[in-house]
Amino acid sequence: MKILITGGAGFIGSAVVRQAIREGHQVVNLDMLTYAANLANVASVSNAPGYAFEQVDIRDREALDRVFAEHRPDAVMHLAAESHVDRSIDGPGDFIQTNINGTFNLLEAARSYWTREGRPEGFRFHHISTDEVFGSLGEDGQFTEDTPYDPRSPYSASKAASDHLVRAWHETYGLPVVMTNCSNNYGPFHFPEKLVPVVILKALSGQPIPVYGDGGNVRDWLYVEDHADALLTVLEKGKLGRSYNIGGENEAKNIDLVRTICAHMDDLHPEGAPHADLITFVTDRPGHDRRYAIDPTRIRDELGWRPSVTVEEGLRRTVEWYLANEDWWRPLLERDGVGKRLGTG
Repeated sequence: MKILITGGAGFIGSAVVRQAIREGHQVVNLDMLTYAANLANVASVSNAPGYAFEQVDIRDREALDRVFAEHRPDAVMHLAAESHVDRSIDGPGDFIQTNINGTFNLLEAARSYWTREGRPEGFRFHHISTDEVFGSLGEDGQFTEDTPYDPRSPYSASKAASDHLVRAWHETYGLPVVMTNCSNNYGPFHFPEKLVPVVILKALSGQPIPVYGDGGNVRDWLYVEDHADALLTVLEKGKLGRSYNIGGENEAKNIDLVRTICAHMDDLHPEGAPHADLITFVTDRPGHDRRYAIDPTRIRDELGWRPSVTVEEGLRRTVEWYLANEDWWRPLLERDGVGKRLGTG
């Protein structure tokens, strides 16, 4: 199968690119190479047969049409998005333009190509989204695929809008789509502005480790390579027009996650231990959702998929990776906004 993967130089997208190549698929990696993208993420497969890269903005319809015409993909996996909540609070315009208008352009380019090719039955448009579109949970309950949308940040609102567009293009035009909403990802190649790499790198440098509010916000944590495997499973086996929630079955409070990372740092990098002494509580993010939790019943029962990596094992792997790959993360600390407090409202 030849798969057009948007955002394939980003964190999750690059994991999908690497996994797809390992599984023998051809890949067209389409990425604009914004601040959070890095071609080093896919260096291990960039010389593989069947791999191609296109530096294209999904807001550029003419360029998208050219890519479809030249590469003639069998499927699209749409991961390109602005994804950092704090940045969306400071600058929501980029999120509207990329996540909503960009998705619209990609849907129209895909629909035009699919129609021109005679509407092949095997074509798929897989839209990858987030559990943040569902809003915030109380102490009990989980998000299912039928949970009403209730986005609380410019980021989640823009992703919710893109989800609605994809559903509309399926219902109105018959575009063969599948959709997924995932929980918080972590793992190797995670851009160093998100919680897990921030904690690792702050601990490594002996700087204060910032934890929002009281640290009681709860997330379900999904190892990125498990996510890539799930996404390809949905692409190949998912029912058309259906959405699937993907979770790691690893629910944890932020403060407990941070302390676990610090414990791994104590073991793997004893200098500076105990690293938990660096934990510093800071003013909370505006509109910070209290709890997310995924019910993965549908993907487990219908497609036979479930995560393989526990959060304890995955965090240790992640810490080991960052300790061994300073040449990857060090240059990224110089990129715009990295290391600064964003999203204060």
